[in-house]
Amino acid sequence: MPKAYWISAYRAVKDPDKLAAYAKLAGPAITEGGGRFLARGVPAKVYEAGLAQRTVLIEFDSIEQATATHDSPAYQAALAALDDGAERDLRVIEGV
Repeated sequence: MPKAYWISAYRAVKDPDKLAAYAKLAGPAITEGGGRFLARGVPAKVYEAGLAQRTVLIEFDSIEQATATHDSPAYQAALAALDDGAERDLRVIEGV
């Protein structure tokens, strides 16, 4: 079974306090769901049409595990804490 990856790009941070509240809840929810943080931060370099946005890469054992974690009550509570504090693009993709 291929691994799965969450790729989240932060287009804009509107409220740093809400983002901090989200992170405090989201980290444990993701790790409890089996997620492993592989990278996070602003890109060291961008090419082509790349944007220098905060990006987070998280690995899961499967698409099912990744989506179950996203849909879990614990992660949904983290999203509620974020409450429009950031504009993000979150994608779940299957590994090759």
